[in-house]
Amino acid sequence: MGFLRFISRYNYPFRVKTRNRAYPIQRMQSRGLSKDTAFSGNHVDVVHPVLIIGAGPVGLVLSILLTKLGINCTVLERNRTFSKHPQAHFINNRSMEIFRKIDGLVEEIQSSQPPVDLWRKFIYCTSLSGSVLGSVDHIQPEDLEHVASPVSVAHFSQYKLAMLLLKRLENLGFQICTPESLEGNEQSCEKKLMMGHECVSIDTSNDFVTVNASSIIKGKRVEQKFHCNILVGTDGAGSTVRKLVGIEMRGEKDLQKLVSVHFFSKGLGKFLLKENPGMLFFVFNTEAIGVLVAHDLRQGEFVLQIPFYPPQQTIEDFTSKACEKLISKLAGREFGDVDVIDIKPWIMHAEVAERYICSHNRILLAGDAAHRFPPAGGFGMNTGIQDAHNLAWKIASVIRGIAPSSMLNTYEIERRPISVFNTRLSLENYRAAMSVPATLGLDPTVANTVHRFITNGIGSILPSGLQKVALDGIFAIGRAQLSESVLNESNPLGSSRMAKLRHIFEEGKSLQLQFPAEDLGFRYLQGALVPADNDVESPPELPTGRRRDYIPSAQPGSRLPHMFVRTNSSSEETVSTLDLVSGDKVEFILIIAPVEESYDLAREAFKVAEEQQISLEVCVFWSTGSVDRLEKGSKSALSPWENYADIVEVRSSTSSWWDLCNMTNRGAILVRPDEHIAWRTSSGLVEDPRAEMQRVFSAILGAHC
Repeated sequence: MGFLRFISRYNYPFRVKTRNRAYPIQRMQSRGLSKDTAFSGNHVDVVHPVLIIGAGPVGLVLSILLTKLGINCTVLERNRTFSKHPQAHFINNRSMEIFRKIDGLVEEIQSSQPPVDLWRKFIYCTSLSGSVLGSVDHIQPEDLEHVASPVSVAHFSQYKLAMLLLKRLENLGFQICTPESLEGNEQSCEKKLMMGHECVSIDTSNDFVTVNASSIIKGKRVEQKFHCNILVGTDGAGSTVRKLVGIEMRGEKDLQKLVSVHFFSKGLGKFLLKENPGMLFFVFNTEAIGVLVAHDLRQGEFVLQIPFYPPQQTIEDFTSKACEKLISKLAGREFGDVDVIDIKPWIMHAEVAERYICSHNRILLAGDAAHRFPPAGGFGMNTGIQDAHNLAWKIASVIRGIAPSSMLNTYEIERRPISVFNTRLSLENYRAAMSVPATLGLDPTVANTVHRFITNGIGSILPSGLQKVALDGIFAIGRAQLSESVLNESNPLGSSRMAKLRHIFEEGKSLQLQFPAEDLGFRYLQGALVPADNDVESPPELPTGRRRDYIPSAQPGSRLPHMFVRTNSSSEETVSTLDLVSGDKVEFILIIAPVEESYDLAREAFKVAEEQQISLEVCVFWSTGSVDRLEKGSKSALSPWENYADIVEVRSSTSSWWDLCNMTNRGAILVRPDEHIAWRTSSGLVEDPRAEMQRVFSAILGAHC
């Protein structure tokens, strides 16, 4: 920088447009991020440490987490404005835990979302004002008691979440920019979210990744180059980044085509609030079939999902008037205030990218760019948010020179198997959802077969108009099975079908909302961790599509178990064990008990961390029975190091901390910055703690890669 200031002072012909500087990623493993520039023609371009393509929830969360860790990043978004289409709406436990690291976000979500009693149920009916075929309550008492997690799940529309995330970005110093506002602006682009910038090409032939982005300014297309050390594609299911770098998707394509209708009706909202509040309404009658998602009954905000069968049907068939009539058919009555906001076709896939990382660890994919799930169980956005959480601390470690760039390989090693598993689980859950119409005589696979027969089989010789008539006629015959004359206890067929439905609901074989065992219990088997010596790697149980309880685990790769503790013995205020991990720095946590051998390990860990320039905090867990010894605390045992905390267990009716972890208090746990366990010794410490900690940190941070 001194040299650049010098040459600019003497009017050197290259004008310096920015003060940012960043070394190529190959050099980051030996020194931390500095500020660099790339010469292009007769001017100097900024080189961004991290460039994120796509400002959906995953891209926004990643940019927030990186910024909190002190890493400058820039976000490009092809759209000029943010969509108001609700899209995803269920936030699971693990994502809510991650959101607790983003100042005030969880509290604002909880205060803004509808009360849980308004969305805890899925309701199956012949119309919104007609007979109820069954209902399923998806919130169990323990879900609200904060036993497994310090925070409950949430029902909150994606576009509303995006607005809250944008507010946090602005609080962190980000500017939200349009192409016009940047025209002629030669200042640094760091900490900017640049709307209306579409990635059109990627060049990896130089030391830096170069993205060519297109925008429209005053009616003219303008292209601009952005250089970066690390490029992350979070640009959704149709990811341009993924396509440009040639990464293929693997899995099941085109499971179902649907039309999504976003509308408001306070009249319908008030009616359902009074009669039968719920989150999802599965409606089956002789005139129409659809799934109504109640995003907020109080505001009367809904999304209707309708099966879509092109080319016999076209999106032009779904005009606002047609959708209003369809809503009335599904409601069983008319509501005069229906206001259709948006109508979108979409295709359901179950696919995972063959790779998450390419171009020598410089380009990565996250969120829907890396995986596309059926919307059964809310795995899409939640898996993406957890991708971002896994990736943020690793990018920060590489850019700060704590780890070599090869460490980024562990992102794919860890996250891709989770996505593959979640794909299978969402597929099982989707099939469970389809069991209800199948039981009513409306097997979706039969409908799809009929559609293929008309489109590609003998029916294809018919003119398009006759194809549409044939398809509508066949579907109308199928829906006739939903008439009251069939679906009643007096009709043997209807009685049998209703009995089967009750069995499906009672046995938990219908569409499920929560999967605690998978949401909280997913585990990385390989990656930035050290498997225990006696740890037998076994793949997770095959997904069943049914809810299973979470079982706490302190095995390497698992999320740190939650327990409420006190960080001050004289205070009654409690925090979660997850709160011991900082969201503002790349810092590891070593959890020990107040025993001499563990203090020896902690002292050696501090020495190794200091040598490797790693931030480490030691948390000494005191049981309720040893509080009388806490007056002296750990100061003398850990001196001269001061980055430690004496933690007091809040004994619950379940077990002590070490019992919860299935360990003895002679053990130790090393926790990563993303709250996953990197290493542990369960019952005894090694003979040479210094050598062990050197081995552990080297393995975690990729010195062996």
